[in-house]
Amino acid sequence: MRGRVGEYPITADFMLNLGRAAGIVLARGDKRAVVIGKDTRISGYMFESALESGLAAAGANVLLLGPMPTPAVAYLTRTLYACAGIVISASHNPFEDNGLKFFSADGEKFPDSIEQDIEHELTQPFVTVDSANMGKAQRVDDAAGRYIEFCKGTIPFDTSLGGLGIALDCANGSTYKVAPLVLSELGAKVHVIGDEPDGLNINHQCGSTYPAAMQKKVLSSGADLGIALDGDGDRVIMADREGELINGDELLYIIATAKQKEGNLEGGVVGTVMSNFGLELALKERKIPFLRTPVGDRHIHRALVENGWTLGGEASGHILSLDRTSTGDGIVSALQVLEIMVRSGKGLTELKQGMQKFPQTMINVPVSAEGQSRLSTSDRINTAVRDIEAEMNGKGRVILRPSGTEPLIRVTLEGADSGQVERLANQLADTVREELLD
Repeated sequence: MRGRVGEYPITADFMLNLGRAAGIVLARGDKRAVVIGKDTRISGYMFESALESGLAAAGANVLLLGPMPTPAVAYLTRTLYACAGIVISASHNPFEDNGLKFFSADGEKFPDSIEQDIEHELTQPFVTVDSANMGKAQRVDDAAGRYIEFCKGTIPFDTSLGGLGIALDCANGSTYKVAPLVLSELGAKVHVIGDEPDGLNINHQCGSTYPAAMQKKVLSSGADLGIALDGDGDRVIMADREGELINGDELLYIIATAKQKEGNLEGGVVGTVMSNFGLELALKERKIPFLRTPVGDRHIHRALVENGWTLGGEASGHILSLDRTSTGDGIVSALQVLEIMVRSGKGLTELKQGMQKFPQTMINVPVSAEGQSRLSTSDRINTAVRDIEAEMNGKGRVILRPSGTEPLIRVTLEGADSGQVERLANQLADTVREELLD
């Protein structure tokens, strides 16, 4: 769930009802608590209270973590032996938005069957359990310390970041306390920005969606590299000592090739339809299998589990390393890359040399919902795509997909020739616009 605060369903009364519905489903025959964490948005206080009340009314106990990264909630759900975890966050969106993410007792996304049970319970009358059976709530005072130790434990004990200067942007979000401590306790000299949340400045001109702030800090501080996290801490983008960005595709390449060299890459790598063609080619050259899924970490996770693989992710920096943790974790992903740098004695620029990103152009074409539904059946659009693919002659890709959150068709082209890519992308966008606009 994600949307504008105050607009259905991101309202206090809906969260109260959702808390009760989730409590009925989750606490049925299970006396373990439900963990709640949040990012630094001002609306998080309101929704935390509403969810807590709804869960208590259903007889579910609650453990409150306060501001904590999304992956920390997944981890603490497991280690606190809770029956479920809830994160109040809209991830990389601005402060006006908020939303929820649910985790199972294993720290993974809920199966569809549980979601359907909760949705059904939402249609039932709001009934409070007998007072003697109401749930209780308590704060987990050492949540940050538990998560910091977990993060440090995902790399070898003898790994030291001593001597490394790191420019760190916490996006004024949920990592503002824990991320600087993780890196400094491992020995790094940390130059922090985006660590002064006020409830309104989360992701505002900072973090992984606005990495220019981190790049500037790298150069002004003379750091060896930069790390930019997003508001809820599940994404990471990095930069080398010259301020050049290293995105999620390149980080995946660095991690995958290092694991292959060490002989502990389990299977291959999972990306999405939007993963850069250069990543696919670079992995193919190294004989590393590569699969694409629809956009979204849920699809990546499913593909990893089905294939028995452990590594996947998106260009946005949402990286899953199932041999380290159960969900995408920006801090843990960054630590893997830092470990590789320390062990190899190489900088980020050198580590990514084997991958050449292809130029990519994406154009958003506004259409109606009905227009979105006609995309796959349009003969004119399908013919245009085939003609473009023929012109690119195997040296590029065409991706057409409806947005899952906005009334848009995303027209994306990749290829070796940036001029050709831009020309063909605009040509195809014009065709989509003419064909699908009402």
